[in-house]
Amino acid sequence: MMHNRVAKDEIHLLDDGWWASVLAQEEGGLKSAAVRQAYVEEHGKISLDWERVRTLYRQDQIVAMTVTGYNRGGLLVEGDGLFGFVPCSHLLDIPAQVQVDEVRREACLAAYLGRELRLKVIECVPAEGRIVFSERAARAEPGKRAELLNSLQAGQHIRGDVTNVTEFGAFVDLGGLEGLIHISELSWGRVTHPRQILAVGQCVEVLVLEVAQDRCRVALSLKRLSPNPWETAAQRYFINQVVPAVITTLAPFGAFARLDEGVEGLIHASEIPIPPHATLKDVLTPGQDVQVRILQVDIARQRLGLSLKLVE
Repeated sequence: MMHNRVAKDEIHLLDDGWWASVLAQEEGGLKSAAVRQAYVEEHGKISLDWERVRTLYRQDQIVAMTVTGYNRGGLLVEGDGLFGFVPCSHLLDIPAQVQVDEVRREACLAAYLGRELRLKVIECVPAEGRIVFSERAARAEPGKRAELLNSLQAGQHIRGDVTNVTEFGAFVDLGGLEGLIHISELSWGRVTHPRQILAVGQCVEVLVLEVAQDRCRVALSLKRLSPNPWETAAQRYFINQVVPAVITTLAPFGAFARLDEGVEGLIHASEIPIPPHATLKDVLTPGQDVQVRILQVDIARQRLGLSLKLVE
């Protein structure tokens, strides 16, 4: 269900560089050169009906393809003048926990050899020789993707299921069309890995940031469903104020501490009392509750400088 539109001028549209992360979805998988080379090694030539591929893509049709090979990222498929690639995350019978286990993943992919799959084209880039298919997308009836693309608008809220979590973000099935929540749109705070926020199979409400109908891509946000805590940080935090915080991450140069949801600051190593012959890890651990003194408040850059030395 979609509701609660916000003004479009509040949405920061994403450029093509942002979408480039989509192509890294499966390591080694979506690299068109690798797929083409595998096909050439098996068949000795490339002969592809690009017009048919474009038709399948534009009309959101389902096509039957046979699995002829696999690599670490997914399956090589072909049939009736077509060939391409199906990423692991777009296969229905490979659970998320198997996808991250290289040995189990390879065994599952090998079991697909010779099988016929019902697929949809989700990426079609003739200039790069790239065709990407999805078994997951084929669950929706033909035309559903176009229907969604025409109905979705920036600022809408929509619910969907998380289908894949990668190091750069999470993919969400919106009912026949997948959208991407980039890691930068998961939380107002720092996110080391999207797995900290979302898990495969989780139902989540998201905000539509951008709909690129010509490329069948939807940019989503999770963090923009709640107010940006930095907008009121200037009223809540000031220099020399002592506040409670939680250590989140240790770094070679100090530690990060969370003061509020989405608001973190850096405690430089020089502001951490460390006894002789001890190390930072001997003094602090992630999850530890501490009292910090605020040294610097930089709202424009969303940065706080903190100290564990409470008395100047």
